[in-house]
Amino acid sequence: MGGCGFGGKVMVGGWVLEMRRPCFGRGLMRMWAKGVLGGWHLVGCIRLRLIRSGMFIHVYRGYGGFGALGHKVYTRELSPKRVEGSWECRIIEIATSGTHTAAITEAGQLYTWGRDEGEGRLGLGPSRGLNEVGGLSIPTKVKALEVPVVSVACGGFFTTVITNDGKLWSWGANSNNELGRGNRVGGWKPQPIPSLEGVRIVQIASGGYHSLALTDDGRVLSWGYGGHGQLGHFSTQNQAVPTVIESLASEKVVYIACGGSSSAAVTDTGKLYMWGNAKDGQLGVPGVPEIQPFPIEVKFLRDDDGLGSHNVLSVAIGASHALCLVSR
Repeated sequence: MGGCGFGGKVMVGGWVLEMRRPCFGRGLMRMWAKGVLGGWHLVGCIRLRLIRSGMFIHVYRGYGGFGALGHKVYTRELSPKRVEGSWECRIIEIATSGTHTAAITEAGQLYTWGRDEGEGRLGLGPSRGLNEVGGLSIPTKVKALEVPVVSVACGGFFTTVITNDGKLWSWGANSNNELGRGNRVGGWKPQPIPSLEGVRIVQIASGGYHSLALTDDGRVLSWGYGGHGQLGHFSTQNQAVPTVIESLASEKVVYIACGGSSSAAVTDTGKLYMWGNAKDGQLGVPGVPEIQPFPIEVKFLRDDDGLGSHNVLSVAIGASHALCLVSR
């Protein structure tokens, strides 16, 4: 695993190092787990080896304002604690933003909780039962979405999902074209993105105000706010509808990721491309401008003979740092 980021600092082996090029984090233990980080809290799905059925235990800790932790409280939690939801089967996927979270059950049902100050990011409608500070602390089923969900991404103030028929749905805030519908009309009700009719989406990723979608034939589309070059279209303009990133057209992409204002793609040959906000070194390429408006290959694996032969498998981006998983 490699990392780079804010101020060039990254934790490796217990030490904070100056790092504007990715390096390996050695001594990482294997575990059956999945975790995602919000702006101020941690979400984890841990599968215990002793439970043959593979039941997931959901643990949260961190900032609990707006009900972000799902613990029926609105205060800070310092220790992990199980989230008691009304779901009747196990959780297979989770996603979170700064202050709202979504979870998908094995049956394809979507549950959301956390912050919603009227823009509708939770997808629950007028009867959502929010508390007085604009948050919901109890995981609640999104009943307006009747089609089974297979994947979810939480943006800053919006949510996107892929349903089992490969369609992409969105809802929430839309002042920066986050919903990809060709206008700036937001709302709580999930709606499919019209321009993607007939296009099968296999992965979705969302940043603060933008999103990427991966098609079944390996194309990458982007839309939303483009002020940091995170859309990859050689400009800083917004995109109102999903638009193919032409500079990646010659590659077959198999994995995508979004940070707050940066983006990444991994190809079927193990190449890593990144673009967008590079102010804190989060793109892993020394010398690039603070705004990198088109995909650039991160060649650290091929430039370092000491690492041997490696391929990138996946990548994750935060607000000011990034990590990638590689095969050796």
